[in-house]
Parts: sequence; C-alpha cells; structure tokens
Amino acid sequence: MLGSVNSVESLGTVDGPGIRAVIFLNGCSLRCKYCHNPETWIMQEKNYEPSSLVEKVIRYKPYFNHGGGVTFSGGEPLLQPEFLIECSRLFKENGINVALDTAGAGIGHYEEILKYTDLIIFDVKDVTKERFFDLTGGNIENTWQFLDIARKMNSKFWIRQVIIPGVNDTFAYMEELDKYIKDHINIDNVERVEFLPYHKLGTEKYEKLHIFNPYQEKEAMDATKCKELYDYFISIFKE
Repeated sequence: MLGSVNSVESLGTVDGPGIRAVIFLNGCSLRCKYCHNPETWIMQEKNYEPSSLVEKVIRYKPYFNHGGGVTFSGGEPLLQPEFLIECSRLFKENGINVALDTAGAGIGHYEEILKYTDLIIFDVKDVTKERFFDLTGGNIENTWQFLDIARKMNSKFWIRQVIIPGVNDTFAYMEELDKYIKDHINIDNVERVEFLPYHKLGTEKYEKLHIFNPYQEKEAMDATKCKELYDYFISIFKE
C-alpha cells in the first residue's frame, strides 16, 4: 500500500493541540476559491508506505507532550482512505494522538477512519448547497454524510471557518453558521471554534503553477472585523 504525500511539517503548532507533525496528503475534489494549498489538488505519484511515513514521523514523538501528535491535512486526506487508516492505526499503536483536518469531502470508509481519529479539525466551506457549490465546485451532501457518521461516533471537533470579504463577513452568516453546526454536530463535542481571516499568502503558488486564481483581486480580510464577527458568533453559539 502506497500513499501520495505532498510534504511533512515536523513541528507545527496551529493544526491541532500541542506540537504536531502535519502530514499534507495530495488530492482534493474541491476547488475552493480561497485555497492556499493548490499544489495539493492533484493526486501525485504515490511515494510512501505507511510504515515508512510512521517511521519518519515517530522521531518527533518526544516533542508531542501536552496533547501533541500527528495531523493529517491536505488536500483532502479522506481521498486516500486505505492509506489514512493504516497510517493512523500505526500511529495509535505507538501512542500518538491523531487529528484529521478535513472538509468531509471524501469517498467513504469513514467509520474505520474515525476509529483511529482523536480529533476532527473540520473546515466549514459554506452552509447551503448553492453557495457551497459556488465557492468550492463540490456537493455539500458528501460533507453531510461524513458529519452524520462523525456525530454517531461521538467524535471530537475543532471548527474552522475562513472569513472572506464580501462572501461571508456578515452577522447574518454568523447566525446561519451557528444553526448549521448545531444541526450537524453535537455541540458538546465542539472543543474550539476558529475564524481564519482570508489572506493572500498563496498568491505566488497560483502564479508558479500557472493556475487561475479567482480571488487574485480580492483584498485580505480585516482582522478587526473578523474578531467582531467571531465575538458575535460565540455569543450566540453558547446560547
């Protein structure tokens, strides 16, 4: 069994609790207009056996104290389910915490994947079918299927929402987001909510890859307004 791994970040501090190794897998069925990792869209040559990847990462285990571990990101890691399952199983056998950074846009095997997953870092794209499709080109019903299974398995969540000027930077969207999360996720299992202001750090990647950037002219999100929206969301989310 081989997997397609784009890169491994050895000492990450933002993709889950503690210090983590972040494994970026190749392949994604979505084309988010704000994506800052377009280099992971295509499923590249398969280059790692699960045992080799685990051996590479386990060297950092001494740094994983205080809740650290491994985070699978991408791309969309759920597009390589067999590889993800085997790697996660081996990490758990070695006492390493496993987090999954995902939009829920996978191809199944979710129960088996989540057996070895300690935390889901769930990337909300949008909350309606129409806007989800406009923003990503994908079908939100695939995400609903993943969330339904995660809810049944009582999975723990961190929620992430990118805030984009002129797209979802309104108090009305905050109310939609509040309802969406409460409809699809057991809020007792939501350990953290993060708003990520849209930024333009991925612009050069589009140029180097000769990929059209639909947000080339869009300004970065104002951090102060993003904080105002976050504060409002938290005030209603806790009701």
